[in-house]
Amino acid sequence: MLGNLGRIGPARLFVHGAVLLIVLLWLLPTLGIFVTALRGKDQIVVSGWWTAFAGSSRTTAARLDGPDKAKPDGANFVISGNIAVDGGGSIQSFGQRVQEPSAYKVGAPAELENGETLTIDANGSYRYQKNGPFGADARAKRVYLTVATPPQFTMDNYRTVLAGEGIGQSFINSLTVTIPATVIPILIAAFAAYALAWMEFPGRALLIALVVGLIVVPLQMSLIPLLRIYNEIGQIFGVPSKTYPGIWMAHTAFGLPLAIYLLRNYIAGLPKEIIESARVDGASDFDIFVKIILPLSFPALASFAIFQFLWVWNDLLIAMVFLGTDKDHLVLTAALNALLGSRGGNWEILTASAFVTIIIPLLVFFGLQRYLVRGLLAGSVKGG
Repeated sequence: MLGNLGRIGPARLFVHGAVLLIVLLWLLPTLGIFVTALRGKDQIVVSGWWTAFAGSSRTTAARLDGPDKAKPDGANFVISGNIAVDGGGSIQSFGQRVQEPSAYKVGAPAELENGETLTIDANGSYRYQKNGPFGADARAKRVYLTVATPPQFTMDNYRTVLAGEGIGQSFINSLTVTIPATVIPILIAAFAAYALAWMEFPGRALLIALVVGLIVVPLQMSLIPLLRIYNEIGQIFGVPSKTYPGIWMAHTAFGLPLAIYLLRNYIAGLPKEIIESARVDGASDFDIFVKIILPLSFPALASFAIFQFLWVWNDLLIAMVFLGTDKDHLVLTAALNALLGSRGGNWEILTASAFVTIIIPLLVFFGLQRYLVRGLLAGSVKGG
């Protein structure tokens, strides 16, 4: 292995190091969101997510039993009991003042004023001793504790988000929008790409130029005209607005130009001999498309599927325009945007919601990423 490293040039080592750095910088926020979503609200307030695996410490106050619980022990009087620490954990140290919660170590007698000693163990048991009776008017003693909490992780945040905050329904809504809005343009674009690549008909070059020109049309420019046409057609045929088919067609329309461009260039670069041989054997254009073109074009199909899926999944504008803000049709991005206003201070809720939002795109990207570069490069440099 060392010999292989010696043969790698400095430029290549620099590229590999830069790529590794970019990957780490990209993964760190995702890891932070994931870890934070598994922590309780109290832990998030007192420490950052990077301390989650090492535990944390906090200061809390407790009150011992009053003088009425004192019992004689020879010449001394003793108050004993156990301090219940909220949230669990073991006591590391204690003190009489909030400014000095670490003045005394646990397990060792602490010499206090007026002949008093106090011993507190890590499990909360204590022995408060005085070399004489406690005054009848004395108050229960207050102490301040430094408590070490071991690493704790919980799934309660996800349960709250998926059930109580409606993210579960929004998750289903996003899948309902994204899957058809990814599959439909791929199917239409694949047929169109094959026709533009291998079928001769009048106006083919003009259609190719039109497709390339539509790629640069801003979405915002065509959104309102498309919505008006959609509403007018709905009024003519009595179709209700704010439906899933409407947003499927909108995403299909916006995604088709890039899909046709990528797939057409990829399909046009396939070996011409394979298609000619199939035609000689009597195969129709449909047979060639289904049995030859589609299997060979899988890298290009996968690369566009990644882009289309991520774009539709992360979309907020089109979803709010074509589906509205009705709770039953709210997609994940809109639900997360609403949580920012209603639960902006609850980081445990926001991070759990954010991770639910990104988990599906991560699975799609890592599942198809090996086809991404190959299909994208082929669709960019090949032409016919």
